[in-house]
Amino acid sequence: QVQLVESGGGLVQAGGSLRLSCVASGRTFSAYAMGWFRQAPGKEREFVARIGWLDSTTYYADSVKGRFTISRDNSKNTVYLQMNSLKPEDTAVYYCAANPTIATMTATYWGQGTQVTVSS
Repeated sequence: QVQLVESGGGLVQAGGSLRLSCVASGRTFSAYAMGWFRQAPGKEREFVARIGWLDSTTYYADSVKGRFTISRDNSKNTVYLQMNSLKPEDTAVYYCAANPTIATMTATYWGQGTQVTVSS
């Protein structure tokens, strides 16, 4: 069992930055690929970024490539999402996920979400 708790969301102006954190409980954190997803009001949940468990290979949605960076610190059971050059369309609830499957938008474990609001 893994529990995920996100933090770091908030209100920021367009062009600004935020760093989201996701702390996982459980001793098997390092064995999971981790990901970030987001859901804006009235829209379906969408994939944002993924990081592998073995070699930390990263993968990004085209909409955030070059602006967002996913990273992990297995010693702290934490995965991060550094978000730069934020745009109003990045406004959403951001969810951390363990063992995500992008094709089906599913994951073994989900966090409760953290709100990110980008003002224009």
